[in-house]
Amino acid sequence: MRIAAGSGQVHLTYCLNIHAGETWAEHLQAIRGPACQVRDRLGCREPFGLGLRLGARAAAELDHPETLREAAQCLAAERLYAFTINGFPYGTFHGTRIKENVYAPDWTKPERVAYTLRLARILAALLPEGVPGSISTVPGTYRAWLQPGDEGRIVANLMTVVAALARLEKQTGRHLCLALEPEPDCLWDQVSQVIAAFTGDLWRGALPALASAVGCRLAQAETLLRRHLGVCLDTCHQSVLRENPGTALDDLERHGIAVPKIQVSAAPIFATSRAGLERARTFIDPCYLHQSCLTDADGTHRRFPDLPEAIDAAAALHGPGELRTHFHIPLGVADGPDFRSTRADLDASFWQRVARGVAPHVEVETYTFSVLPPELRSMPVAENIAAELAWVCQAWTEAAGGATANASHPQAVV
Repeated sequence: MRIAAGSGQVHLTYCLNIHAGETWAEHLQAIRGPACQVRDRLGCREPFGLGLRLGARAAAELDHPETLREAAQCLAAERLYAFTINGFPYGTFHGTRIKENVYAPDWTKPERVAYTLRLARILAALLPEGVPGSISTVPGTYRAWLQPGDEGRIVANLMTVVAALARLEKQTGRHLCLALEPEPDCLWDQVSQVIAAFTGDLWRGALPALASAVGCRLAQAETLLRRHLGVCLDTCHQSVLRENPGTALDDLERHGIAVPKIQVSAAPIFATSRAGLERARTFIDPCYLHQSCLTDADGTHRRFPDLPEAIDAAAALHGPGELRTHFHIPLGVADGPDFRSTRADLDASFWQRVARGVAPHVEVETYTFSVLPPELRSMPVAENIAAELAWVCQAWTEAAGGATANASHPQAVV
């Protein structure tokens, strides 16, 4: 959906990583099936934008001129268009133990560079003229893996991709931005760390190599860096770390760091009472990593790599506390039995920023749908996604005071 925002438009969609599948044929089946069902439930009259998720296998299968032409024709026939890709998970993303493997290969590895460049070629081929493209990705590496010299290798590899995106825009006219997605326990997880990276000596020291790769002056290299590298702000991640998403957007904007994509998502908050922790245990699953933050009565915060360790620590607390965990729950759920939702952080001031056009892409991401406690996934997946997008449009419209009245679809949704 395209929604009027500021002086332009924001593209709103959901991330297809909610649908299982690792081949391009499986992704195409999800596009023709659930994605079209979501479009129809929302009453979209104009083309509906897609947030693709392409792992390494699907990307390799799609990255051929004839296959790309067929994909473009299919999207056009179904009244769909692609504008963003989730390039975070490289390998299998459903039905098996993923945990910290979701970060592999990280940005120290050439495989991550090659995979991201392949995604860029694909998106440039599918992207409509005049629409910016974004690719969200791992924020460097999982912090526990960090070795001496790794940050330098990560920055050098990111500059390689920035240079390639600059050349791609010159060749095709398509503007693509790589978006680092801060996530708890990664190299860059807090917004202050992202800002320090973009403004630090290591990144500035890499600009001469970027200038040489592109064939431009040093000042132009910094402009290209800011044009082709930014942040995908996931509101669930920042809320787990107790960072206000709206304030985070302000901080990034103040430092001139692009936010090509906002992933709108929410996390559960459990009281550390017996009932609260019993409820938290129902969210333990063997597939995904659920980094957690425990706050005790005096306001001390402790972080844990996964939910079971956090629950054990919470059970030992003397006095009341609060436990937040990285588990994407549907936006339609305001609160549940014995937990609250960080959806409350997505308040009017947050949506006013979105309506101002702080990011060109907004994507609902509830990839954990298949492992949610049963009562939170009682609706069919397409119906749940449509409800989440409808909630976004409602909150957006109310916060903007009707500013989205010129949008092509929200009035039909709400």
